[in-house]
Amino acid sequence: MKRDGKPKRRTSEIVRTVAGVLALLVGLALVLYPTVADKINDAVNKKAIGEYQRQLQTVDNGAYEAMLQDIATYNDRLFKAKPYIGELTSEEWAKYESLLNLDGTGIMGYIEVPKAKIYLAIYHGTDENVLQTGVGHLEASSLPLPGESVHTVLTGHSGLPSARLFTDLDQLEIGDTFVLHILNEVLTYRVERMARVSPEELEDMKIEEGQELCTLMTCTPYGINTHRLVVTGRRIETPSTPAEEPEQPLVIQPFTSKWNRWFLLLPTVLFVGIVVTVIIVHRKRKHKKTARESRRGEGFRS
Repeated sequence: MKRDGKPKRRTSEIVRTVAGVLALLVGLALVLYPTVADKINDAVNKKAIGEYQRQLQTVDNGAYEAMLQDIATYNDRLFKAKPYIGELTSEEWAKYESLLNLDGTGIMGYIEVPKAKIYLAIYHGTDENVLQTGVGHLEASSLPLPGESVHTVLTGHSGLPSARLFTDLDQLEIGDTFVLHILNEVLTYRVERMARVSPEELEDMKIEEGQELCTLMTCTPYGINTHRLVVTGRRIETPSTPAEEPEQPLVIQPFTSKWNRWFLLLPTVLFVGIVVTVIIVHRKRKHKKTARESRRGEGFRS
């Protein structure tokens, strides 16, 4: 009977050990997933922005000036036809998608919000695929370039487990600034209005004659999403770039820094550490048990 019981006890110990390891791994995954997923999303955005910057360098002066003129004409027509946010017709949508679309990926530039540590690509439209990874441009709002009677509206998710995106937008205060990089233009905005509104309230997003505005919008409160947080900035002169900074845009590649690589290796290192620890503990317990049984056997023989 004792011999028959030993394999069963060993099997039970192995099952408990495996279950313990799996529980630790599941817990580790749940704890690390938001941070690691956000880090990966950050790398994806930096890669997209780097590709956009490289593509921009291939545009000649003539084509560049033509793009600026097309966008100015589009914004002017949008203001005269639809001074408030509305839906685009299929014709208007086709025209909209063709503007500020250098390589056909839909990226029109990128946004920096220093205080909230936001650095994200901006895409045409507010499709869910866009909002899961970056910032969407509300298609019925002005395209983000200098001009009179312009109001650009950008939207982003908050509180996603896979990416922070606009989660920290509520940290902004009146007087803070954010920056849009569109083509070779650097557009700086100073926050003038912040409000929580219902989804039906569009007053804060209308185009105001003679004004250059940009509104950042996200859902609030987290997880409930019954209202929208709107942060509206008025365009100001962009501060001069310090002499020591490079004149050309910095092309950022993902996973180039040692910190990035070590951060993404952290889950693997922890996993290996846990497995090794469990194995060592299991062997020590087995060794102690064997030693106890050996001493008992010697006692019986004596």
